[in-house]
Amino acid sequence: MSRGGARILLGRLAPLLGLVILCVVLALTSPHFLTADNLVNVLRQSSVNALLALGQLVVIITAGIDLSIGSILGVSSVVLAMQLRAGVPPLAAVTGTLVLGALVGLLNGLLLTRLKLPHPFISTLGTMNVARGAAMILAAGVPISGLPDGFRMPFNGDLFGIPAAVIVVAIAGLLVHLLLERTVYGRDLFAIGGNREAARLAGVPVSSRLELAYLVSGLMAAVSSLVLAARMNSGFPLAGTGAELDAIAAVIIGGASFFGGVGTVGGTLIGALFIGLLRNGLNLLDVSAYWQMIVIGVVIVAAVVIDVLRARQGD
Repeated sequence: MSRGGARILLGRLAPLLGLVILCVVLALTSPHFLTADNLVNVLRQSSVNALLALGQLVVIITAGIDLSIGSILGVSSVVLAMQLRAGVPPLAAVTGTLVLGALVGLLNGLLLTRLKLPHPFISTLGTMNVARGAAMILAAGVPISGLPDGFRMPFNGDLFGIPAAVIVVAIAGLLVHLLLERTVYGRDLFAIGGNREAARLAGVPVSSRLELAYLVSGLMAAVSSLVLAARMNSGFPLAGTGAELDAIAAVIIGGASFFGGVGTVGGTLIGALFIGLLRNGLNLLDVSAYWQMIVIGVVIVAAVVIDVLRARQGD
């Protein structure tokens, strides 16, 4: 194997290696870590971030970013709860919620491509505030609780001992993987992230591809709202506050690059699990919430530094 091939292989295995090391450290420091109940709890709690990260991955591959996904989660959960409390059938309420998330995501893409905003940071930052404000107005600032079991069970129950939320993540991960690796659309996204101008000259419809990328991101945020609302038994207007940071961290820890053109579904799911295990381990070790924020922040900065160094080596 050539030196370049070895470096690529090591880069792909690095997220998994980091996850294994973290598990070993936590297993040695906490006797409660390797219990079945704790591990299932980690999987269930990591599911929301995993779904958000899958959508964020599609955007980051294009060298973009979506800061609005946490707010889309919040407003989607509120709209979902309002529909269910009004007597809308669960299937129709779920469909409406998914459409809402997709439309907000599409709006992000249109702001970027049609208004020619200089960076998605600007458009998604604006949408983040609008969506959060809308969630607060619709819910009057308080949770909308008491969701029907007909909705909650498919997203919060178990199937053969496997949490339904984990199954939802597995299905979503498979679909995003097929989208990125087995379709022209996915190849175009990698091309755009690698070199947008070259992709344009090669005939890639850059604008429409970017619009669809942000649509997928918004849709995945709406899917995550279904899982969270089912678990919390409520639509909470502040749900997802700051969740975009964990999702971005999961994607970068999973081997994707802020510079675009690189990323895998498997790596992203490992990154989401890494974040979930880290938070769980810190809780088991009785580390205060304030120190947890510092640790997570250091991990995010370290992941970005590694990404920058990796990009420099590739130049």
